[in-house]
Amino acid sequence: MLERINFVLGGIILPFLLCAIGLFFIFKLKFFYILHPVRTIKHAFRSSGGFKPLCVALAGTLGVGNIVGVCSAIMMGGAGAVFWMLISAIVAMSVKYAEAFLSIKHRRGSVGNYYGGAPYYIADAAKGRGHIFGGIFALLCILNSLSTGALVQISSVSDAFGDKRLLFGAVFVFACFLVVLGGEGRIQAVSSALIPLLSLLYIGISLFIIFSNPEGVCVAISRIFKEAFSFKSVLGGGVGFGISSAIRYGFTRGLLSNEAGCGSATMAHASSSLNPHSQGCLGIFEVFWDTVVLCLLTALVVLIADTDAHSAFSLATSSFKALIGPFGEWFIVCACALFALATVCSQFYYGERSLRFLSRSRGAYFAYCLIFLFVCLISPIVTGELLWGICDLIVTALALYNLVFLVILSREVK
Repeated sequence: MLERINFVLGGIILPFLLCAIGLFFIFKLKFFYILHPVRTIKHAFRSSGGFKPLCVALAGTLGVGNIVGVCSAIMMGGAGAVFWMLISAIVAMSVKYAEAFLSIKHRRGSVGNYYGGAPYYIADAAKGRGHIFGGIFALLCILNSLSTGALVQISSVSDAFGDKRLLFGAVFVFACFLVVLGGEGRIQAVSSALIPLLSLLYIGISLFIIFSNPEGVCVAISRIFKEAFSFKSVLGGGVGFGISSAIRYGFTRGLLSNEAGCGSATMAHASSSLNPHSQGCLGIFEVFWDTVVLCLLTALVVLIADTDAHSAFSLATSSFKALIGPFGEWFIVCACALFALATVCSQFYYGERSLRFLSRSRGAYFAYCLIFLFVCLISPIVTGELLWGICDLIVTALALYNLVFLVILSREVK
């Protein structure tokens, strides 16, 4: 049942809606980030006021989705899913721009203490019943922080620790507790330190593998394009199923990775001191760095190695191990663990900000903290495709709900 619901919502409706709204914003923005990529980057980084919020946003997007999510997409949708991940990223950049733009325009607070995000611009769009409509998004965002933000990240990484999964969960919860205890400032500080360093290290090792296997790269690229438009399923009577499968997993895993359209990262963008346009450009860079750079590198390494595995995480570790030896396996384990730590902390921040929209009660905040840490603690023993199915459903619901209000507020996006 869940598989069918996800197939309709995540495999048909969401890709179509994301493409339609993304193309709408691309035309509305006159293709500016496609025609003028250098100017877009200059606008994004002309001031340092948005760097820390960007790192928090990247911490929420860079994580297990970039490694395990890509492997899951390839296992379920074939190499062709990579093509659709890239297509979704290019289209989703305009959606992320709109989200970041609106998060700044509808933020609350004053200089040095800005806050806001999707619940607030949804509330402004709904006017009289704004708190109800904004509250629905906030509740979905809290669920997303507990599922995609905690369960998926920790459960995926804990695969590497075997019978010591619970010990890993306990250590992870302790580290997470130390970070979130320091509030927004410490989360930003940890994200600003971890994300650039981890990203550059991961890119360096991936590029070393790619340049060391030029023939494998050619084969991988050929497979991506060939399987993206494969009609092999016609022979089995399932007309077009190969394409729908690639599109479905490419879009959903791409969305799970860069979160464009979901609205969750708007919590981080809203705290920036930049103007709406510059922050929107940072949103474009966020999607580019996440999906076009990191996800593509992961996909190429996995396709070059062409190994078999029983799970997405083991596919990642076995691929790097096959190409650069035991160091590759431990590097992926450590990278995933640290990426996951940054992601979990930023997702806690998103959930806390969503809760703040619903209630300022310290009791509610304390309860959320306990639930979040409990979910982190049990995550190592929660595994299986059911977990991915539930997370796909929550992310899809979050995106569909947010996209409707992006269209309603589209006249404000410049």
